[in-house]
Amino acid sequence: MSGLKFCANLSFMFQESSSLLERYALAAKAGFKTVECAFPYDHPLEEVVAAKEAAGVQQALINIHVGDVTKGDLGTAALPGKEEDLKKSLQLAVDYANALKCNRIHIMSGKVESPSEENWSTYEQNIKFATSVLAQNNIVGLIEPINNRSVPHYFMNSYDKALSLVKSVNSPNLRIMMDLFHLQQLKGNLAHNIKDLLPFVGHVQIAQVPNRHEPDSDGEINYQYVLNQLEQNGYDKWIGLEYKPEKETVVGLKWIKSFGFSL
Repeated sequence: MSGLKFCANLSFMFQESSSLLERYALAAKAGFKTVECAFPYDHPLEEVVAAKEAAGVQQALINIHVGDVTKGDLGTAALPGKEEDLKKSLQLAVDYANALKCNRIHIMSGKVESPSEENWSTYEQNIKFATSVLAQNNIVGLIEPINNRSVPHYFMNSYDKALSLVKSVNSPNLRIMMDLFHLQQLKGNLAHNIKDLLPFVGHVQIAQVPNRHEPDSDGEINYQYVLNQLEQNGYDKWIGLEYKPEKETVVGLKWIKSFGFSL
């Protein structure tokens, strides 16, 4: 049986409930032992911890607090003049992560319509600062290249730049989040890119391209092959299921067994 480990993304899956807190229990009932979510901050920390503990699951990942998502805010790491906001958002994320016993935080860059050298230098300095804070808390910071079709103007939209920064910072507390949904659209050539990037990867997420549904849905990626590539190249961390179920979440999970994997 495969050694790959899958965790449910509660921000995408189990939309049968409108409550993030209730989705912890739904994920556990479906057989998941571990979950991830983007933004738990709409709920008091104590309530999120209680929901997680009651469900008996682990928390693999949260995103940094990014501001007002309803206004399109997606972080401040690349925004000059927002350094104090970054520090406050990072501390809030660390507080949640520590309480949830979660050792991965995705540091989001924010959106920039016309990127400049100042944006890049700001981003680099903020990522170095965040990495030092996370190292003190035994947490790994993740940077994720996101394609601009899905999120127009998202600043960190290049695997080459992400890799260069991770190598430059040279810390075990900074890694790439390799979402194959974005990697396919930004670079393609998945087999070779997976092999080349994995030494610098701290977390993987998956979804079919272009509609972001289950891995066995119609689309560009042969996930049976790609997941085997991850396993053959020794990936042993969590794989986040950051996809939008086509219909009912639990019904859509049939791909796990049909691909020869398990929860």
